[in-house]
Amino acid sequence: MSNILVYTLENKIYINLTNRCTNNCIFCLRNDKNDVCGQELWLDNEDSTAADVISQFEKVYKDIPSQEVIFCGYGEPMLKLDVLKEVAKYIKEKYPQTKIRVNTNGHANFICKRNVVPELKGLVDEFSVSLNAPTKEEYDEFSQPKFAQAYDEVKKFIKCCSDEQISVVASVVEGYKGRHLDLEICKNIAENLGAKFRVREWIVNGY
Repeated sequence: MSNILVYTLENKIYINLTNRCTNNCIFCLRNDKNDVCGQELWLDNEDSTAADVISQFEKVYKDIPSQEVIFCGYGEPMLKLDVLKEVAKYIKEKYPQTKIRVNTNGHANFICKRNVVPELKGLVDEFSVSLNAPTKEEYDEFSQPKFAQAYDEVKKFIKCCSDEQISVVASVVEGYKGRHLDLEICKNIAENLGAKFRVREWIVNGY
């Protein structure tokens, strides 16, 4: 089976760069499904290059010339930062009217050991960052990160995006199996970091 690196949902184009992630969120769609609308997102390997992604993108774009492209799949796209940058640059140069969004857990600066946000200015129009909780304790419960300081790193990443004047949305998943977050605290955290705030109601099939 060939890797599905580019898929569609609601007439938008999504890019599935990797299955690796530094979180293991208890509400993640991939815990319960192998696909999005019949498009299998588990990859056979992690070897795909920017050229592979671009090839699939062009085939999909012919049928769905979407004005928005989202880096979001069954993994954390910023773990393949160089591929993401190359693909985003290609799209921006060939289809400059296209908005590019990256859905991320906000761990990239910690993983890369540098602030990578300035490298993405002009390539990424918006970051959607999974804040996920009002406290470290709840974040660790819901997101199950692979390193201890993850929650602080998420907030630092959001601030870095805001400092670079890149649109940034801090999101939370609300209502997972009847659990409710303090949304007012979450909103205040987001706004104090310079981000917009989005509540994503938990949906069993994820979309």
